[in-house]
Amino acid sequence: MSNPWEEICLDDYENHMRLDSVRQLQTMNAIMKMQFEVYPVETAMVLGVAGGNGLEHIRTEKYRTVYGVDVNEAYLHAASERYAELSDVLTLLHLDLVQDAERLPQSELLIANLLIEYIGYEAFRKAVLQSAPEYVSCVIQINMDENSWVSDSPYLHAFDGLDAIHHQVEEKALAAAMEEIGYVEILREAERLPNGKALVRVDFRGETN
Repeated sequence: MSNPWEEICLDDYENHMRLDSVRQLQTMNAIMKMQFEVYPVETAMVLGVAGGNGLEHIRTEKYRTVYGVDVNEAYLHAASERYAELSDVLTLLHLDLVQDAERLPQSELLIANLLIEYIGYEAFRKAVLQSAPEYVSCVIQINMDENSWVSDSPYLHAFDGLDAIHHQVEEKALAAAMEEIGYVEILREAERLPNGKALVRVDFRGETN
């Protein structure tokens, strides 16, 4: 069975995310700049890298290797073309995290933005354990009202197939799931969006590090 993300056109995804009524693309880009900068690491991995939004914030003088992982091969091709100048640092991996977590390389920082919603806590924990990062930085979407988890837009029906794999992520449940595998919460920041939603960044550090 194919993953619904393999059927979603990158243009539809990005055009939806950048709408003034959604503003997730722009907000995520600003968050990723901070994610890449804040920790003293030389390797990082971005799960659900899509077309590479935010990769322009990778400083080659800081990073030795950055992995970008996605289930959609066309997204990775677009990211490769967009960020050709990062070819010495950026390695793109075509993986389905639900099935192929054991194929992930290790990295010091793991970034997972709007990703846990589509693979669930258990698959995410397997990815964390396999990559063994010191730091985990993730962004989840919180609905501030009773609206649908996908914001209304002309591109809304491009995402219909995602209902089959969407998991509602709760902050407390995520923290508990991470604590069970030895990661403690070290940061929480929320960014309100214009459509009754918020993006919440939650960072963790491995207790053994």
